[in-house]
Amino acid sequence: MSQMRRVGAVGVLASLALTAAAAYGGPVSAATVVTVAQDGSGNFTTVQAAVNAAPAGGSGYEIDIKPGTYRGTVSIPSAKTHVTLKGTGSSRDQVVIVENHAASTYGTQGSATVAVSANDFRAENLTFANDYDEAKNGSSQAVALDLNADRAVLNNVRVLGNQDTLLLWTAGTGTVGRSYIRKSYVEGDVDFIFGRGTAVFDRSEIHSLSRGSSTNNGYVTAAATTDTNPYGFLFYRSTLTSNAPAKSVYLGRPWHPSNDVHAVGQVLFRECTLGAHIRDDPWTDMSGFSWKSARFSEYTNTGAGAAVNANRPQLAASQAPSYTPNAYLAGSDGWNPVF
Repeated sequence: MSQMRRVGAVGVLASLALTAAAAYGGPVSAATVVTVAQDGSGNFTTVQAAVNAAPAGGSGYEIDIKPGTYRGTVSIPSAKTHVTLKGTGSSRDQVVIVENHAASTYGTQGSATVAVSANDFRAENLTFANDYDEAKNGSSQAVALDLNADRAVLNNVRVLGNQDTLLLWTAGTGTVGRSYIRKSYVEGDVDFIFGRGTAVFDRSEIHSLSRGSSTNNGYVTAAATTDTNPYGFLFYRSTLTSNAPAKSVYLGRPWHPSNDVHAVGQVLFRECTLGAHIRDDPWTDMSGFSWKSARFSEYTNTGAGAAVNANRPQLAASQAPSYTPNAYLAGSDGWNPVF
């Protein structure tokens, strides 16, 4: 996926080399591509150290991560643009970035294992996880990945957690933050894909965990799309799976942060395969706000959980050309990451 090129000694960035030397404990010849390896065979032993060495306002900085479990939080600040995290294993489960922070201690965004505030972020062939133990410590939000940026691309990644796994956020209600999530896997139970960002889930698997209930095993989405933004979450040709009982999982509910009346969630499940776990009445109210006031809809879904009834608004065929992956992501700059 990356079009960045490796460069030799001639292309070494002096400031990066000095920073890397301080972080790694010796001189390195690092330029566009650096390597993280726990065994010391790379330029860095932690992902955060590699991020710290990225130049501000860069045009391309790839962090290749060798197989292993990397425990600890990672923060990519807004100045570190065009950073790519790439797992070098043979599958996306061989590189795992994980921590167990809960919102009850750290706050919602503070609980994130990986927090991205920089535009043009990329991730490929790895796993982001928050393994906070709800059974042992009690229910809490525990974010695995916080995308608080624009033009982010996730390709062939896993995002694992329970409550509030993937946060799609923006710097302000008037700011658009777009994410393209391709052939990936997102897992959780309560509101596990949430926020006011704009995101396309393209040919991905969305897996709902069972909470042990026969009637309510959680909510896939909790969108807080600003009412001036026509595009929130699009699930496109994706598959919804679960080990939960039939008709026990909601597609979503409307989140109004701090009771913001301008948060009018927009979610569309388009041409998806819905498992039997999806309820016949798949949308529900939240914190006194009716789901009927949100912008929730479906379009030509199939599978055991698919249905058309009074509780399942359908996108009209005439509207379909305006609700494609490209339409969600184009913005004012014509961004088109779809492949």
